[in-house]
Amino acid sequence: MTGTIDRRQFMSRSAAGGAAVGLVVSSAKALTEPAAGRIVVGVMGMSRGRSLATGFASMDHVDVKYVCDVDSRRASRAAEAVEQIGAQRPLEITDFRRILDDRAVDALVCAAPNHWHAPATILACSAGKHVYVEKPCSHNPHEGELQVRAARSQNRAVQVGTQRRSASATIQAIAALHDGVIGRIYLVQSWYRGGRPAIGTGRSAAVPSHLDYDLWQGPAPRRPYVDNLIHYNWHWRWHWGNGELGNNGVHSLDLCRWGM
Repeated sequence: MTGTIDRRQFMSRSAAGGAAVGLVVSSAKALTEPAAGRIVVGVMGMSRGRSLATGFASMDHVDVKYVCDVDSRRASRAAEAVEQIGAQRPLEITDFRRILDDRAVDALVCAAPNHWHAPATILACSAGKHVYVEKPCSHNPHEGELQVRAARSQNRAVQVGTQRRSASATIQAIAALHDGVIGRIYLVQSWYRGGRPAIGTGRSAAVPSHLDYDLWQGPAPRRPYVDNLIHYNWHWRWHWGNGELGNNGVHSLDLCRWGM
């Protein structure tokens, strides 16, 4: 297939491949005992993913076969971290599609930037993998619906890392609210304030040799590399953090780039 379709069309078509049987993952702290043998996982995105990789590797019945990051240096450091806790050193890769191609892998753990969450989840379901994906589950609400469709159509378990909902204090508080402890709730307002320094505007720069920037951008339209974007400041940009873009509120994607 040639040509370009927008992100919404890509997600809709991919959702023909990706619900909740088999593997259940919660923040790498709870994993159901497999019916037989060991669970093999590959972890994508070595910011939060580094902690997830060591968390999974510390479980008696889980093998972390791959640690993946478009920055080869981070993949190497993550592999070392897994090895240091006494687990077998995982393979260091930069392209998560190698995880999907490996039939021995049971689940993809996606801790990549937000714009990758839904596409990686749907592609993993289509490849027969269960998925643990970090919050937020998707770049926009429509993608979340497509993730549910993909999971159900492929009979895969997909767990989103909204860990706070599993905290005992949160569960008790919600139960009390449902029981009417403060009466009928008609409006809820919430906010988060965190002290963070300014990130600046960034300057155009050459892509570092250790970084696959094209793969990092993945399903998002191409933007020039700037020196203050990776690995964290993308959060503050609508293009890769949560938000919608363009006249129709979606990204564009060249399907040929991903072999669709």
